[in-house]
Amino acid sequence: MRDRSSVILIQEGKVALIKRVFEGDMYYVFPGGGVDPGETPEQAARREAFEELGVEVEVQALVAVVEHNGTQFFFSAQLLSGEIGTGRGEEFTNLKRDRGTYEPMWIDIAQLQQVNVKPREVAEKV
Repeated sequence: MRDRSSVILIQEGKVALIKRVFEGDMYYVFPGGGVDPGETPEQAARREAFEELGVEVEVQALVAVVEHNGTQFFFSAQLLSGEIGTGRGEEFTNLKRDRGTYEPMWIDIAQLQQVNVKPREVAEKV
């Protein structure tokens, strides 16, 4: 399986998540994706934040490592520039991809316990 890398971006009491609807299920994930060959997990997290959210971030500390279909790395990150919702990754441009919907948004940290965030163990650390 392919390793993945994600960012945990928190600003003003809210965390950036991707709302997914896929095969009838609705859930939220931390912005991220696959680590490309020759790329570090930190580089992948930065690239994925730009592709999925439309923002430039500074990747900071490794917060969690989850083993599920490969290794998943979760990094705290600081917003440098850009606007959530302006990402232009394959999720938004390849209409034939058929992987459900992707909707970037800010969620109040206090709401994380009430919504279906995957992986749950990372949401609990936030």
